[in-house]
Amino acid sequence: MKPLATLVFILGTHMLSALSPERPTRVCVLTSYPTGTCFRSVGTLTEGNVLCAQNPELIFVFLNKRTDKTELPEAEVKKIMDGHLANIERLAKEGKLISAGPFDAGGGIFIFKSKSAEQVKEWLQTDPGIQANRWRVEVLPYFPRVGSACAVGEKYEMVTYQFIRYIPNIAKFNIQNAPEIFKRHDDYLKGIIKTGNAVAEGTFGDMEGGILVIKGDLDNAVVELDPAVREGLLELEFQKLWIAKGGFCEK
Repeated sequence: MKPLATLVFILGTHMLSALSPERPTRVCVLTSYPTGTCFRSVGTLTEGNVLCAQNPELIFVFLNKRTDKTELPEAEVKKIMDGHLANIERLAKEGKLISAGPFDAGGGIFIFKSKSAEQVKEWLQTDPGIQANRWRVEVLPYFPRVGSACAVGEKYEMVTYQFIRYIPNIAKFNIQNAPEIFKRHDDYLKGIIKTGNAVAEGTFGDMEGGILVIKGDLDNAVVELDPAVREGLLELEFQKLWIAKGGFCEK
């Protein structure tokens, strides 16, 4: 297998919006997709409106750059990164790490084959960069609705895709209309998917939003017209992702 030398992660950060301290419930949207779009928020819903996602088969990892990390000598940073890349290759050979790629502007993703976020956290502890506390790590259950995660062979082509992350911003003031707006969000996503340019789309379950991965050029304004974005229920992050072609099981 080729060493994944391109997977150097210098990662950005984001903050999830603060929610009301009142007792949380789940706002879930009934869709025709395999799983519901579920977010934890505030307010009340009847049990009949709740649809919760099934257990994950994949775990998605974001590594986020720490702005407060200690500056280290260049030789020590190189040693950490060499170990980091070697660990990536080992996890891939063991069949644990299915897909991975860096963002153009810094940052990146891992997708693991596992049903347990805690198990993946244990696997990540073998990474010298994580041992050195160089990143802020997010480990999320992943429920793909378009595409999935596939290992690629030794001969692969690196490609770039547009990567959009949806971050929930649900609070007391907008909870009442959330189910209907998220249904419109899913319908809007279906329209984008019908163009044939969607490589991957999926959710992270409660309160963590989801992703959309697009090939070719996509005007950011198209995504920003999403009803849930316009209503302030979802915030957006746009990235350019480098990944081995086929990493999302695309042809």
